[in-house]
Amino acid sequence: MSKIAIRINKADVVAVALEPLSKGTQVTLEAMDDVPEVTVTLQEDITAGHKFAIKEIKKGEPVIKYGYPIGSATEDIAVGKHVHTHNIHTLLEGELSYTYDEAKAK
Repeated sequence: MSKIAIRINKADVVAVALEPLSKGTQVTLEAMDDVPEVTVTLQEDITAGHKFAIKEIKKGEPVIKYGYPIGSATEDIAVGKHVHTHNIHTLLEGELSYTYDEAKAK
């Protein structure tokens, strides 16, 4: 299993690089509950702390991180592509407050 990236929640369609990763790197993310292990080949260099797609995300579909939508894809995003402000639009509006529920995160 890879310790170079992490899938935070089983519903996530992105993973987060824990260190700088180069295009062509294969990242294997461990299984979570009923979600199987997944191996992704990166299509671009990914900066530490940045997201990459672990499932195909179509334009207009929600980008799920932490088990919640954090934005909407502004273009089709292939598996292994960098996911950031250039291809997602935030769904946040106004003033919001967040809480972390450990039970829901599992």
